[in-house]
Amino acid sequence: MYRAAVLTVSDRVSRGERPDEGGPLVAELLKNAGYEVVRTDVVPDEQVQIEAALRQMSDGGDIQLLVTTGGTGFAPRDVTPEATLAVCDRLTPGIPEAMRYASMQITSRAMLSRAQAGIRKGTLILNLPGSPKAAQENLEAVLPAISHGLEMLSGRPADCAKLTD
Repeated sequence: MYRAAVLTVSDRVSRGERPDEGGPLVAELLKNAGYEVVRTDVVPDEQVQIEAALRQMSDGGDIQLLVTTGGTGFAPRDVTPEATLAVCDRLTPGIPEAMRYASMQITSRAMLSRAQAGIRKGTLILNLPGSPKAAQENLEAVLPAISHGLEMLSGRPADCAKLTD
């Protein structure tokens, strides 16, 4: 079982002006997929604070999957992708490409997503939209492949030639 964390990025949620709907939904989806969600947190749309949270959650070595929700759009304060790029050692562009592709089957607005995914040390960091509906659709689009990626990232034997889909 892999350990996961969920980071909600939202000014309004961090100030207590609205409830966090996306973070708990993502945590529940991960639990239902067999992940142990060991941490959830909320930060405002401040790049420095997002970067600090991403580093702190991923550098301990006990979280293999770190999922963010929020801050991936066009609004001036949507800086989650920039924070993710700043802390990652390697990018995994196929994951956000797959999310955008799956979402494009539902809405043309999916092309506006600036979500990123990358690896920091032994942790895969994945950005999801802030909308609970969009976060669910995006996560469900890539979740089946994520565990295979985590196997490879952890150094466990992973049969890349095996057909699984």
